[in-house]
Amino acid sequence: MQVKIDPSTIYGAIQAPASKSSMQRACAASLLARGETIIKNPGHSNDDKAALGVIHVLGAQVEELEDGSYKINSAGVDPATDTVNCGESGLGIRMFAPIVALSKKRITINGEGSLLSRPMDFFDEVLPQLGVEIDSNKGKLPLKLKGPLQPKTIDIDGSLSSQFLTGLLMAYAASGANEVGIRVNNLKSKPYVDLTLKIMRDFGLNTPQNREYKEFYFTKQTVNSLNLKRAYTVEGDWSGAAFLLVAGAIAGDITIKGLDIDSTQADKKILQALTDAHAKIQINKNEIQVGSGELKAFHFDATDCPDLFPPLVALAAYCSGTSVIKGVSRLAHKESDRGLTLQDEFGKMGVQILLQDDTMSIVGGKKLHAATLHSRHDHRIAMACAVAALKASGEIVIDEAQAINKSYPDFYAHLQSLGAKLDIIYSTLSA
Repeated sequence: MQVKIDPSTIYGAIQAPASKSSMQRACAASLLARGETIIKNPGHSNDDKAALGVIHVLGAQVEELEDGSYKINSAGVDPATDTVNCGESGLGIRMFAPIVALSKKRITINGEGSLLSRPMDFFDEVLPQLGVEIDSNKGKLPLKLKGPLQPKTIDIDGSLSSQFLTGLLMAYAASGANEVGIRVNNLKSKPYVDLTLKIMRDFGLNTPQNREYKEFYFTKQTVNSLNLKRAYTVEGDWSGAAFLLVAGAIAGDITIKGLDIDSTQADKKILQALTDAHAKIQINKNEIQVGSGELKAFHFDATDCPDLFPPLVALAAYCSGTSVIKGVSRLAHKESDRGLTLQDEFGKMGVQILLQDDTMSIVGGKKLHAATLHSRHDHRIAMACAVAALKASGEIVIDEAQAINKSYPDFYAHLQSLGAKLDIIYSTLSA
């Protein structure tokens, strides 16, 4: 699929997409908490669909209701087959692997696309300590696991991703962990851990004590009734909404609805970056208004929210001066090597990006020119390029633009509804 975007002014109001971070965790919690769960405002991205598929294979009954909600019934992990596919979801593989390991059956976990090349050495090192047999493809997918996982006090490295910890926390809770802890060194993305703990509490799972993010200690287990019923509403997605907010700061005056200002999502920090860049912004209950103005260069630490790099680069491209973003080391193992990809693709539009150690410097304030870009099969790169295109001097073409389906399949339609001049060209290969 190819998308062509002409310079545009946008205006109006739009509902934020559902958070796939919240949705995927809710799927896992629905499987583990047992009983009946109604998931309201569910996401429908490829990653969300993959999570629903995983819990179905692991024993949950999944039914889509007339209003679009999902009813999930579960009696715990009881795999129906010996194969699980996490699609292209990094959170999916990292969260569900320890949950799969709760089973005594030998299960193969696989994935698709860029997930096949992303490192999974963490499991080779940690799961054997918990009594799990593991066979990986030299630290890559597929993984073959045989449990059951037996919780004990361990030390793990939290520098690559907090998603590994999320999976362990949920698996420990479901396996009856008591008087044991997970000690973590150099934990990154702490807000995502907060989100995990909140969802565990919401679902009645045994939630550990958070000892200053250095240890998560489990005590007496909470036992759920099989007849327990609960409802969970997936909150708006700050990760996807960050692109809309930046679009408003660059190209118009828009209102984003459905975002929880008290959310634990890490990407809520986009508000700080927009404020530092002197964007016109007004925060009201359940909606945020943002408009274009004279944008100034900013400094921002994205170590705990690396998914903000792409929209931040689009923002920085239109800020006068040189903006500096810290946390580049978190970008290497995404759907693409995002530091280099952003440098290459934005360079085609005339934006100079310098990478040095753990920092990225973006020289902004110059007119972006027409170019043909490539998503690199990375959803956030595709969205960042589309947002930057709104005020370029000519037409921007994005190849392999369907990459957005991984997290925000309605993104182009939402831009069009706000007035963006955008054409979608389907090919027989990408349609």
